[in-house]
Amino acid sequence: MNKIILIGNLTKDPEITTTNSGVSVCRFSLAVQRGFSNNSDNGPQADFFNIVVWRGLAENCHKFLKKGSKCCVVGRIQNVSYEAQDGTKRYTTEITANDVEFLSTRNSDGNGEMPRPNGGSAELEPIDDDDSLPF
Repeated sequence: MNKIILIGNLTKDPEITTTNSGVSVCRFSLAVQRGFSNNSDNGPQADFFNIVVWRGLAENCHKFLKKGSKCCVVGRIQNVSYEAQDGTKRYTTEITANDVEFLSTRNSDGNGEMPRPNGGSAELEPIDDDDSLPF
């Protein structure tokens, strides 16, 4: 089984590209705190993970995440090899995300509300008639 769950903060704004076949790909880096080390002078330490997100989820990540945003990423670890410009073979490890949960409570306006993908209102409408309830 290859499954990873990470909670952390973006180190920079996400970058989105499109493949030749028109599929959206979003990449960002996630800083995940390890906690305090035995030597308390060092303070908290972090690990940095490269995250790759595909298709509609990629577009949502690009639209709603920004540097400093907190999110939870669920996905798999993948080793990728590529040929560098100098002809040498390079390897990198990245996380391919299947699910990204936005955990930040502030949007870019700083009004304290998380942006709503469908543009809906945050207020609930009261139900006047109990007969209209489905249960």
